[in-house]
Amino acid sequence: MSPDPEADLARLREICLALPRAAEKLSHGAPAFFIEKGKVFAYFSHNHHGDGRTAVQVKTSGLDEQAMLVEAESGLYYVPPYIGHAGWVGLRLDTGGTDWEHVADRVARSWRLVAPARLAPALD
Repeated sequence: MSPDPEADLARLREICLALPRAAEKLSHGAPAFFIEKGKVFAYFSHNHHGDGRTAVQVKTSGLDEQAMLVEAESGLYYVPPYIGHAGWVGLRLDTGGTDWEHVADRVARSWRLVAPARLAPALD
């Protein structure tokens, strides 16, 4: 777990809310980031059900990409409960020396996967 989950959430919030039409709401008691009037693209998780992790959960292109990420970097990525079956992946923020550029890239990819086609050019 992160020694300062509030700082991690603040940093993640900056990344997420900088994306076009992004907003935040609570989902099952945890911060979720979504495209206004649309779908969630990132969830913040801290010690969810006592799992001992601080992470962001993001959408991937599917189970193949999810499996590739987890296999390539199992200390960084994991399959989250409840949403993992739909191709979401957990990206740990508590491994020490979080690469926030990498986090921002994964969050932006997730945003693109759920954004309506009319918004996608906003990131180009």
